[in-house]
Amino acid sequence: MNRSAEGVGPGRRRSRPSSNPYLRLLATPGARAFTAGNLIARLPMGMLSVSAVIMIAGSRGSYALAGAVTATGLAATAVVAPFTARLVDRFGQARVAVPATALAVLGSLALVLCVHHDAPAWTLFAAYAATATTPNTGGMSRARWAYLHRGDPAALHTANSFEQAADELCFMLGPVLAATLCGALFPEAGTLVGAVLLMTGVLIFAAQRATEPPVTPRTRTVASPLRTPGMPALLAVFLATGAVFGSLEVVSIAHAGGAILALQAAGSCAAGLLYGSLRPARNAHLRLLLCLAAMTALMSLPLLAAAGSASLPVLALCLLLAGAATAPTMVTGMTLVQRATRPEQLNEGMTLSVTALLGGVAAGAAAGGWLVEHAGTAPGYAAPVSAAALALVIAGAGGGYGRGRRT
Repeated sequence: MNRSAEGVGPGRRRSRPSSNPYLRLLATPGARAFTAGNLIARLPMGMLSVSAVIMIAGSRGSYALAGAVTATGLAATAVVAPFTARLVDRFGQARVAVPATALAVLGSLALVLCVHHDAPAWTLFAAYAATATTPNTGGMSRARWAYLHRGDPAALHTANSFEQAADELCFMLGPVLAATLCGALFPEAGTLVGAVLLMTGVLIFAAQRATEPPVTPRTRTVASPLRTPGMPALLAVFLATGAVFGSLEVVSIAHAGGAILALQAAGSCAAGLLYGSLRPARNAHLRLLLCLAAMTALMSLPLLAAAGSASLPVLALCLLLAGAATAPTMVTGMTLVQRATRPEQLNEGMTLSVTALLGGVAAGAAAGGWLVEHAGTAPGYAAPVSAAALALVIAGAGGGYGRGRRT
């Protein structure tokens, strides 16, 4: 009897692939190493802005100044991030991400020194704006999965779900870690630890060259992903979705404190992992419409709780449920971005979506803050419902991107 070419002899059993899609995903050669580095690098996403607010407000006694500084950094990131991603696509992840991260870390360290030595206020804006060169590590990780599992939509669906759950986990743990460090040690501790984690994670991630997507030589000028049919409408969906997150965050903090937001992130994280175990949608555009409809419905729960003067535990439960539609919506949206973007521009395409999301977060935070201050909590919670409904309308009108190119 012939033995298997894989060397299965007497007393040895051939290992069966795991039925868990996430274990199969992480069994990809090199995946665990770059995932570990990426998670370390992404944790500061939820740390640095919170740390900056605590540090600046504690030193200068002004939350207005702290908010203005972080808003300036967000605006700078929206401008710089697409160009950084374009460089990543053209020259490779390792060659661009490491020096770009080093510049961002220097900006964080400069901010610490300016705050500590009571430098003029304008130096805080300049220092924090320098952190805009931080590369989109989540986008680079998704690009690696797309390269490793090209032609396998089921694996890519699981990978996108895993990455979204990782985002939610980082945004859930990051603020808690930042607040703990700043309170237990000293105000600058959160920023310093965040900068060290960011640099360390990117170095580990960049060192995994075997899984890095190869750079595609360009023999001609390639148009920006913004000119891809349907891409502007898809970015508009991300913009409106970001407004959901920004307004929900500010209104919830104003009403019940920041800790309650961990429940919304937890609901999203759990839903993202569950969503990744399902089969990928044959019609991703239709799936996006269903996800946005569910988000609109679930975002009405905090509004109803606030309008009915429900207790804090009831509101917490509503936020947990509201988070359940977040990850599936983002996973489906990112899938459409990957399909609509050329392989050699994947980092730029995904970074554009993140930039649109951040712009929506800023606009939603401003709208939610104004409403909760001038009209109250219930009208404030009307902002995320309205933004989700707007995203649904835009997605319904921009159906052409559902037939974008596949990567």
